[in-house]
Amino acid sequence: MKKLTLPESVNLPGKSTHFSAECWFDDTYILDMDYFVKTLSGIKAKGVRPELIGSIITHYASKWLPDLSTGEGSEALTGSKNFEDSPESVTALWMKKRFFVETIVGILPPEKDSIPCNFLLRLLRVANMVRVEPTYLAELEKRISWQLDQATLKELMIPSFVHTCGTLLDVELVLRLVKRFVSLDEGVRSGSALIKVAKLVDNYLAEAAVDGNLTLSEFIGLASALPGHVRSTDDGLYRAIDTYLKAHSSVEKKDRKSLCRLIDNRKLSPEASLHATQNERLPVRAVIQVLLSEQTKLNNKQQIDWSGSFVSGNRSPNNQGLIEPPARCMSKREMNIQQMEIKRLKEDVLRLQSQCMTMQAQIEKLLEKKRGSGFFSWKKIIVPSLVNKADKFGEVDRETDVGFIGRQTPVDMKTRLVRGRTSNKWRKSLSSR
Repeated sequence: MKKLTLPESVNLPGKSTHFSAECWFDDTYILDMDYFVKTLSGIKAKGVRPELIGSIITHYASKWLPDLSTGEGSEALTGSKNFEDSPESVTALWMKKRFFVETIVGILPPEKDSIPCNFLLRLLRVANMVRVEPTYLAELEKRISWQLDQATLKELMIPSFVHTCGTLLDVELVLRLVKRFVSLDEGVRSGSALIKVAKLVDNYLAEAAVDGNLTLSEFIGLASALPGHVRSTDDGLYRAIDTYLKAHSSVEKKDRKSLCRLIDNRKLSPEASLHATQNERLPVRAVIQVLLSEQTKLNNKQQIDWSGSFVSGNRSPNNQGLIEPPARCMSKREMNIQQMEIKRLKEDVLRLQSQCMTMQAQIEKLLEKKRGSGFFSWKKIIVPSLVNKADKFGEVDRETDVGFIGRQTPVDMKTRLVRGRTSNKWRKSLSSR
């Protein structure tokens, strides 16, 4: 057999090694596992970076086992030698796969990001299928939990190969991965990684909820494995719960309430809240809580808008000659809520006006009762005094004249009007003429 040689660039320090893993080995020589392990040990002794070691292992494993390939191209599936081309029995093939997987797990670099998470998930799927030793499974699960935020939903959907498990997907496996990820130190995982894992778990729950054999305890256990504050929005969790209730129509009312307690109504988007208010699968109490939460959001928004307008005062952009930025277009639901609020305010104003008119009528009736029969006598005393005062100043009150129309002749009225409009000075000059 031809001896495999290392590239010269590896022996020369200081030079970059920009080459792919395909140039390290020839496919015709990927026949013996022991020989590959020895060669890889020699490469590690040269001080090659762990990322390059990981790329070599992933390339070699994909050539040997098509189950570990991404399936995006035909290169990994057309290797010259793999297990599918062997004429051996099925049992012998499975034994060889088990030995291969255990060997690959044993030579993985200890560095965290040296092997992609999706490749480790595919390796874990094959490991569960061929029933490798529990120590190797635990090692794979530990390494996957380190970088679970880099996993994709497709690779995380590992089927269950245990006959005693009722679900199609291995939900217990994902639950162990999530719990191990949450238990990591904050220096290992960041807050953004938690948000990514929360979104990944919600999407996984939405897919697993379709399975009619998924129990309520399994669903709640996986949904509550992450702290509630790591979810930036609960729309994904609501979608998963709605899918579960749709697939499990026989869920009791108390269990539906338990599922709805997982949702934080304050983190639902307007679209999800609108869907929840019209969802017949949710308990009535859960729907009421969503409505109250939306009303609270609307009141808080109005208070913020009012306070912002008062605080800005004369310092608004329009007063400074600046152009105000365009406002956000309201959605149809927000417009409907605003119209309903305006309609309610109009009804309140009309009701207050009606109450004010009723109170005014009652006050007038009370005043009339107090005045009694002496009303006209008071009028006779007050009105002439006003007329005398008008004569004194040469002016006549228009309302007073109207009040005396019934007791004056047209000539008297004309004379009084002329006298009222003409001053004493001009009256003397006219009389002298």
